[in-house]
Parts: sequence; C-alpha cells; structure tokens
Amino acid sequence: MKATGIVRRIDDLGRVVIPKEIRRTLRIKEGTPLEIFTDREGEIILKKYSPIGELSLFAKEYAESLSQSTGMLSCITDHDQVVAAAGPGSGEFIGKMISSQLEGVINDRESKCLSAKDRGKVPVVDEQPAPAASQVIQPIIAAGDAIGSVILMGKNDRDILGASEKLLAQTAAGFLGRQMEQ
Repeated sequence: MKATGIVRRIDDLGRVVIPKEIRRTLRIKEGTPLEIFTDREGEIILKKYSPIGELSLFAKEYAESLSQSTGMLSCITDHDQVVAAAGPGSGEFIGKMISSQLEGVINDRESKCLSAKDRGKVPVVDEQPAPAASQVIQPIIAAGDAIGSVILMGKNDRDILGASEKLLAQTAAGFLGRQMEQ
C-alpha cells in the first residue's frame, strides 16, 4: 500500500473526503461505486466496484470463445480496465487501464465498426503501441447504464470487420449486460 502523506478527519456524519489528486489518478468521479473492505489489522480498504469484474471468469471464457470463432483479438472491459482478453497479443491488454478515448465511447454508448481504411481508431489502453488495423467496439448496457465494452480487433489489413463481427460484438454485449441485471 502506498503512503500519500495526506490525513483526513471523519466528519460528524461519518464521511471522509478522498483527495482530488487520488480521485483524478484513479478516475473516481461523483457517483462512482466503491466497495469497502476491512482487514484484521484494522485497515479500511476502498476499491472501485466493477460489476463486470464479478463476471471476470465468465468474461474470460466469452472473450476466448469470440477470439476462437473470429481468429481476432477480443477484449471485454469495464469502465476502468480490460477485464478479459483473448487472441493474438492479448497479454498486452489484460488488467490495464482503458484509454480515455475508449471511456468516452462507452459513456456515449457509441458503437464503432472501423476498417483498416478508416481513421479515428480508438486505442483500447493508453500504452497501446499502435491502434488496431480494424476494430468493432460495442458498449455493454445493464439496467440502463453503460458499464463496459466488448471489442474485436484485427491486427493487420487483411482482417476485415463487417456486419457479422459487429453482430457478434452486439450479441456478446447484450448477453453480458443481461447477466449483470440478474
């Protein structure tokens, strides 16, 4: 655990303010759900709640299935990070924070299907060396909220994504969204 050197007092309603620097670094905004844990040493741990994180094993299997059926890289994200990835080059995505551009696509509930010729590719993670040659991004909607995304990516110009890949991503996102509502 990192020491920040910041000390806060609990107010008379039991509230503690999380410093702006920490909120910015961890992308915690007003309304962001947090899980609260305690340990045996008396520490209180706050963790950003990820509804898709609860389905991480299931999401991993779904990503593997998508990758096997398409031969492409598939990723499933929540609002903060790549929860599951499968296919060629998946190791550079798993567990990494998503890019602010992808977060914007999720928040805007915007589906994207971009081929190798199209401009405006969306990096999945900030450290992504080069955007995918082609990509399909489908937000996951659960109970009216955009909670993540399903992404299919082609690694070279021969990988052409079209209506069938878009439909696969929509089906996966719809299914995962319904699982979260149950």
